[in-house]
Amino acid sequence: MNDRLAAPVLVRAAALAHLRWGEVGDGRVAVLLHGVGGGRESWGDALSGSGRAIADAGLCAIAVDLPGYGHTPRLARYDMAGLADQLQALLEQLQAQGASRVALVGHSMGGMVAQELMARQAPALVKSLVLIATSPAFGKSDGAWQRDYLAQRLAPLDAGQGMGAIAPGLTRGMASPLAPQDAVARAAVLMGAVPEATYRSALQALVGFDRREALARLAVPVLCIAGADDRNAPPAVMKQMAQRIAQAHYHCLPGVGHLAHMEAPQQVNRLLVDFLQSTL
Repeated sequence: MNDRLAAPVLVRAAALAHLRWGEVGDGRVAVLLHGVGGGRESWGDALSGSGRAIADAGLCAIAVDLPGYGHTPRLARYDMAGLADQLQALLEQLQAQGASRVALVGHSMGGMVAQELMARQAPALVKSLVLIATSPAFGKSDGAWQRDYLAQRLAPLDAGQGMGAIAPGLTRGMASPLAPQDAVARAAVLMGAVPEATYRSALQALVGFDRREALARLAVPVLCIAGADDRNAPPAVMKQMAQRIAQAHYHCLPGVGHLAHMEAPQQVNRLLVDFLQSTL
């Protein structure tokens, strides 16, 4: 096994930031992409959580800090296209190092970044997707819902509260009432550490996302994992998304909210490993 913090990825000249990642395991690769309030540590720091479960199954897990998170510099142009460019650059680096089969595992915003990449470029080395607590579009087509969402989320920051102040309430609202309190507390710590500028930019990127028309073109196996108590990416939305993907498998976890991989890591890891072993 190879337990280390890898050097920053060398990106194409057109890309504006480097990605930092934690790597564990050897062989076929699963790239783990976090949500708007997370970072690579949301996967259990990759070396002891989902990444370790994947590595123990004989695969390689790479948990990425997206731009602006952890030690990865923030993008000057922070939108879904820019985030997908960074992910593409990472895949090119992995391919240059010998990877030939990759799965993208995305939670919430990370799942949207994975969809954006597949809709735009569909790299040949990506053999499967895992979409956790995410959706193919954000809000409604008229834009009013998105404006209200941004206003509600940004108002406390505009009033000077800061990420550390708003994180506990937001994470409690995302998690199931049945979620382990230590998992919710850990999620709050991670969200509280997200730079405010990154959080603002990430929210702006989210509200413009809409790749519903690309679902029917996904030509790889896809695992969709929903939480029954998720109000951010409701099970009905994820089930409908799965129904529009030719090779999709849908699972809904009872008593689980939006932070599925933190609230119920053993259940999620079991689904992840079984799916990845069969598709990589």
